[in-house]
Amino acid sequence: MRILISGASVAGPVLAYWLTRHGFSVTVVERAPALRKTGGHAVDLFRPAMDISEKMDVLPRIEELATGANRMTVHPESARRPVRADLTKIFSAASDRHVEIMRDDLSEIYYDATLGDVEYVFGDSITAISPDGEVRFENAAPRRFDLVVGADGLHSNVRRLVFGEESRFSTFIGAYLGVLTLPNTAGLDRELLIHVGVGRTAGMYGAPHLGDARALFLFRSERELDYHYRDVRRQKEFLREAFAGMHADVDHWLDELDRTPAFYFDSITQLRMDTWSQGRVTLVGDAGYCPGPAVGGSTTLGVVGAYVLAGELARADGDHERAFPAYERAMAEHVRASRGVALSAAKTLIPTSRLGVSGLAQGARLVSALPAGLSRAFLRLTTKSARLYNSMTIDDYPPSPAASSGRVGLGVE
Repeated sequence: MRILISGASVAGPVLAYWLTRHGFSVTVVERAPALRKTGGHAVDLFRPAMDISEKMDVLPRIEELATGANRMTVHPESARRPVRADLTKIFSAASDRHVEIMRDDLSEIYYDATLGDVEYVFGDSITAISPDGEVRFENAAPRRFDLVVGADGLHSNVRRLVFGEESRFSTFIGAYLGVLTLPNTAGLDRELLIHVGVGRTAGMYGAPHLGDARALFLFRSERELDYHYRDVRRQKEFLREAFAGMHADVDHWLDELDRTPAFYFDSITQLRMDTWSQGRVTLVGDAGYCPGPAVGGSTTLGVVGAYVLAGELARADGDHERAFPAYERAMAEHVRASRGVALSAAKTLIPTSRLGVSGLAQGARLVSALPAGLSRAFLRLTTKSARLYNSMTIDDYPPSPAASSGRVGLGVE
C-alpha cells in the first residue's frame, strides 16, 4: 500500500517511520530543496513524545542535542531587580519526562531514522489530489497513491487543496511570535534571559552546540495585523513597534533584525476542524490541529498524532474508512485539551496586567526555591500543561501480521 506524506519537518518523518514499520510503502514530498536548517526555535518534547522517540531508538541523540537550559533570569519591566530561577527544577516539576531541543535538530533526527526505508522528494509540492488517489505535483509527473497525509504545518497546502482556505478553520488567539538568529554576544550557555512586560515578552537563549543564539518575541494584539506572509520587512517593523523602549538588551536584539541569517514571524493561531479526514486524505500535527505555535505543546501533539495514525492504519489493515475515524477518536480529547492549555499558556507567557508580570516572575522564583516534591505539586496544581501531558495515554501498536508478511491493504491500480 502506497502512502504519500506532504511535509518533512517533525510529524511527517515520525509518521513515515511508523508506517514503514507496519509494512506500508511511504513517499514524503517536501517543498524545501533540503531539510530546513533555517535557525528555528526550541521546542518541547513531553513524556508521550519521549516514549515514542525511545521506541524509535533516537532518544540518545535527542538527549545529546538538547538545549540543556538550566538557568533563567527574568527581568520584569520597570522592576529594579531581576528574578533568577533554576530551570532544571521547573522542568522536572512540570513533567516527569521532558527535553527541550531545537526544532531543526529534532527534524533531522527523525529524518535520519527513516533513511533507507522512505522515499523523499525535495523541492516539490502537491498541486492537486483526485478522489481516486492521483496526485499532481509542481515539478514531478503525476503519481497514484492509496492515501495522502498532510503533515505540512499550520499553513498546510494539503488542507487548502482538500478542505478549503485556512481562514475557515483558524482562530486568532490575540498574539504574535517572532524568532531570529543572532550572535551570542552575551555568552549565554544553557541560560534563558527574559524581559517581560504587559502584553509583551522577549527572551534570548543559547546552547553549547549552536554557535549562535536565538531571540524570541511574543506580543499581544487586539486585532489581526494586516500584512502579506512574505512581507518580511513589515513583519520586522511590527516587532520594532511592539518592543520599542522595553530594555537596552531588547533594543540590541532588535538591532540584529536587518542582519539575521534566519527570521520567523507568524500569528499564534489555533486550528479548529470538525474532521481532519476526507476520502483518501487526512491531516496530522499542526496541519490538522495546531493548538498555537510556541504555547500549546504542538510538537508533542504532532509526534503523538503521527504514531497513532500509523498504528490505526495498521490495526485496520490499511482500510482508511475504519482507520481515519479511529485516529480522530483517539486524538480528539488530546487535541481539545491542548487548545485550553495553549490559551492558558499564552496568558501566562504574555501577561495582560502588571499583576500577571509579577506573578510570572515570582512564580518562577517560588518553584525554583521549593523542594522538588513541593515544586512538582505546586506546578501540577497551577498549570494545565503539566496535567495534560503527564496524563496523556496512548495505545501500543505492535506490527500487524500483514506488515510482517510485507502486504498491507490493496494498492490503487
